[in-house]
Amino acid sequence: MSSSAKKTESLRSYRWYGPDDLRSFGHRSRTKQMGLHREEFLGKPVIGIINTWNEMNTCHTHFPQRVQDIKRGVLSAGGFPVELPAMSLGEQLMKPTAMMYRNFLAMEVEELLRSYPIDGAVLMGGCDKTTPGVLLGAISMNLPCIYVPGGAMLRGHWRGETLGSGTDVWKYWDERRSGKLDTNSWLEIEDGIARSPGTCMSMGTAVTMMSISDALGISLPGASSIPAVDSNHNRMASLSGRRAVELVWQDIKPTDILTDQAFENSIKVLMAIGGSTNGIIHLTALANRAGISLDLEKFDRISQGIPLLANVKPSGAYVMEDFYFAGGLKSLMKQMEKNLNLDTLTVNGKTLGENLEGAEVFNEDVIRPMENPVSSNGGTAVLRGSLAPDGAVIKPTAAEKRLLKHRGAAVVFKDIRDLKARVDSDELEVTADSVLVLQNAGPVGGPGMPEWGQLPVPKKLLDQGIKDVVRISDARMSGTSYGACVLHVSPEAALGGPLGLVRDGDQIELDVEKRRLDLLVPESELETRRNQWKPPELKAGRGYARIYIDHVNQAHQGCDFDFLQGIPGETSEPDIY
Repeated sequence: MSSSAKKTESLRSYRWYGPDDLRSFGHRSRTKQMGLHREEFLGKPVIGIINTWNEMNTCHTHFPQRVQDIKRGVLSAGGFPVELPAMSLGEQLMKPTAMMYRNFLAMEVEELLRSYPIDGAVLMGGCDKTTPGVLLGAISMNLPCIYVPGGAMLRGHWRGETLGSGTDVWKYWDERRSGKLDTNSWLEIEDGIARSPGTCMSMGTAVTMMSISDALGISLPGASSIPAVDSNHNRMASLSGRRAVELVWQDIKPTDILTDQAFENSIKVLMAIGGSTNGIIHLTALANRAGISLDLEKFDRISQGIPLLANVKPSGAYVMEDFYFAGGLKSLMKQMEKNLNLDTLTVNGKTLGENLEGAEVFNEDVIRPMENPVSSNGGTAVLRGSLAPDGAVIKPTAAEKRLLKHRGAAVVFKDIRDLKARVDSDELEVTADSVLVLQNAGPVGGPGMPEWGQLPVPKKLLDQGIKDVVRISDARMSGTSYGACVLHVSPEAALGGPLGLVRDGDQIELDVEKRRLDLLVPESELETRRNQWKPPELKAGRGYARIYIDHVNQAHQGCDFDFLQGIPGETSEPDIY
């Protein structure tokens, strides 16, 4: 263990356990009620293990074992581990969307760490929204902490073909819809695409956020790339528990690591891995919690000159197991180290540059060198224009190139129900040049900004062999998805943004190179429509959903709650009487 910068009496938990008074007597006696000796907890760093596990989160089925691995590490370093279960955000089964509950998890993590005698934390996440959720809460609390990424599942298989989560589901579902895939084949794919614990193994939101956290320096170097069921993952979890104790003694907090330079690194890595567009929303929220300004223009500016290096689905050909054996994130960052801020501090106490020393690429088709990228442009582009005054995003590397500069007539769906009812109708007036528009699917309109942004290509077009069209919405889409999908249009339709004023037949122009998205309707006509516009009926009248609708900010602001902004750690200490 490194030399202590903090004394036993200055431990946060010592305020609960140390004094010779009635309250501390109660704290000690009730902790002993659990069969513990005084020497096991008094005067030792109490490490809260934030466990986002439950039996409905399919990605986190290995977390009970990882808790034991983490505890082993904490105990070996002289700490006292305590498991603190937190709301688990399972992307697959949670409705209307796990995104709506990201802020719920963030609040729970912050309050768990605040209200209990916790000195430091190990944050367990993986499935899409759990990573930003635990980090948001931990940043606001600003206690020493380390993130343990859940890891991706093993590659999928079907009839000799490697399957990628989401990406191949969408592809084969389109074939199923058009009558080209029989029931037995569809069921075989269902049996072979998710073969182990862990997150999606394509470059979806889960892998994106684990990788971004690694790039930020808040996890052990390279931890994000280890498959969930690899024994190296057990060892990484144990080492993370050990490091959490050291962080407490050294008093290294999230704000010491999550600097402006660290966020710049994470944006560059986001582009180089072809990460999920969701990463922009989550990074914006994380930066705001850390007191760092991060607007969409900064994403676009920082990303300039960063090519796509990770040849991973949906923008590439491989999956995360291949990426790991090719060298993982450390090797990818080594390829682009001239573009990174190498002096940033990371959670292991070393600089990013020190962590990248000796990293090698073992398969240059999976992790490309800078001079031979998958694409010369990064994975995400930020758009603005009359249809998106506050911004929108697109993943150009996942779209057909012919659509990156496009003009067409709008086919408007007023909400998700309208889309489901009409998109496959033979009566739908749509052509390959049409622009599909989905309204009222944003943070308020959804609510929760669900992953409805990959609007299905109408069956009429699939039957003609057309596999991609321009699609625009204020929703998100899964990072495993693909297509010419413009997302996160802000302000959203439900708040009267221009997206809510679009009508069938309006001309819309997309120009990714110029970063433009425009509704080609005269301003006088738009003003008439604004005067006629009425807000949609809200879909939530009570409970957490109502809180969400009343307090969530827009996509370009990170979809955080207005009342969760503030200086990290400013209200971290409860009164103890």
